[in-house]
Amino acid sequence: MTNYQQMLNESALKVKNCACMGLDVKWEVLPYRTGNIGQDIVKFFDELFNAMVKYNLSPSAFKPNVGYYHALDNPRKGEFEGSLALSHIFDMVRSLFPSIPIIFDSKRGDIATSSANYAQEAFDTWQADCVTVSPYMGSDSVLPFLEGIHGHKGVYILNRTSNPGGKDLQQLLVLDNVDENEMYPLYMAVSHKIASWAKKNENIGAVVGATHLKELKEIASYFSTQNIPLLIPGVGSQGASAKVTLEALKEVGYPINLGRINSSSSLTHPWKVAPAPSSWMDRCIANIDKLLEETAL
Repeated sequence: MTNYQQMLNESALKVKNCACMGLDVKWEVLPYRTGNIGQDIVKFFDELFNAMVKYNLSPSAFKPNVGYYHALDNPRKGEFEGSLALSHIFDMVRSLFPSIPIIFDSKRGDIATSSANYAQEAFDTWQADCVTVSPYMGSDSVLPFLEGIHGHKGVYILNRTSNPGGKDLQQLLVLDNVDENEMYPLYMAVSHKIASWAKKNENIGAVVGATHLKELKEIASYFSTQNIPLLIPGVGSQGASAKVTLEALKEVGYPINLGRINSSSSLTHPWKVAPAPSSWMDRCIANIDKLLEETAL
């Protein structure tokens, strides 16, 4: 059974890049708006994915953020258009981009029994290869994602996130058990804990934003000899550069095959507001092509 770290290495070598394509979707700006939200989303990605195949464009990971799809559901009325659309997207990725991992971006994290349920949701129900997890509740919330039959799956732990508000907690100075005589920013204390967990399971990775280049280099340097996968959001609409990010990883000696530099809305709807331009496909393909070029191995 192939584990997640092997999937990362093999997919990077297969498509020769370390790009991750975020599959965030905003129905209100899509080129198709017939009123059937699920069908419109599926049609959009069907055309986009087939164009990517036509032009031989494949990232080395896909990352749907589940919140974008659950927000389109209306369970009280028995309507699940967003979730059903996401299920079709999973099917399309598996069919058109075989062996490329799917990261279930749900940022779960709860007490152990609840985390076990969230692991079942991500890995059994959705059949994802990896999930994003919050470490705030510690090992009780993280380790259930890596136990038993899910031990070969991947988990990215939020470490130094790309959003501006991340500094509110992540830059607090704390005493860390790595060296109790030294104060560390909380994000480095979390890095130390991730490295500790990763000694028992190589499929544990970290989410570190490209929008904070100094911290990214610090964390990537620390992880570079430990082969810890990095998921790096913040490229594109959030302002970071894929090219600069890749250069930073290389500068500190990080193993590039294990990194995934993510861009989302700038690939799926770079026009931001409705109506979608008639050239929407050209714009999407151009941005995808640029990301793959800038993250080429």
